[in-house]
Amino acid sequence: MEIYGVSFDMVGKQPIILLKTQSGNRYLPIWIGSAEATAIMTRLQGVETPRPMTHDLLSNVVRQLHGEVIKVSVTELRENTFIAAITLKTDAEEIEIDARPSDALALAVREDVPIFAAESVIADSALEFIPDAQSSDDVVEKFREFLDDVSPEDFAG
Repeated sequence: MEIYGVSFDMVGKQPIILLKTQSGNRYLPIWIGSAEATAIMTRLQGVETPRPMTHDLLSNVVRQLHGEVIKVSVTELRENTFIAAITLKTDAEEIEIDARPSDALALAVREDVPIFAAESVIADSALEFIPDAQSSDDVVEKFREFLDDVSPEDFAG
């Protein structure tokens, strides 16, 4: 998956991060908090903060403990809540740490690691936009119109 962008749903005014499959036109919208949206956007835009933000701190701690972030994964959708995992490598082993997707993604953009989503999550929750002969601007506009009317309940099981 790749981060396609961060937007806001027009109904609840909440930030949404859009993950896109690397092949195909499937998009996974995940509602996130404002602080996490800011953390992701500042990194994507290359903004440097004078002091480490929380996700920078986590990244620094992992490195200081001689660990390495390997990947982040959106592993499941449970009771309308996405579940994620951060995979770390230490000298002795690989470990998975339970995480909110927003925190995992904020760490992923800092560490430049791959982002995955379970096929079951994509099958149950992703949206597919099939471009026809339209321009990419038309597809983006249709997607924005969709975001204007969507809510988290639309993805309930």
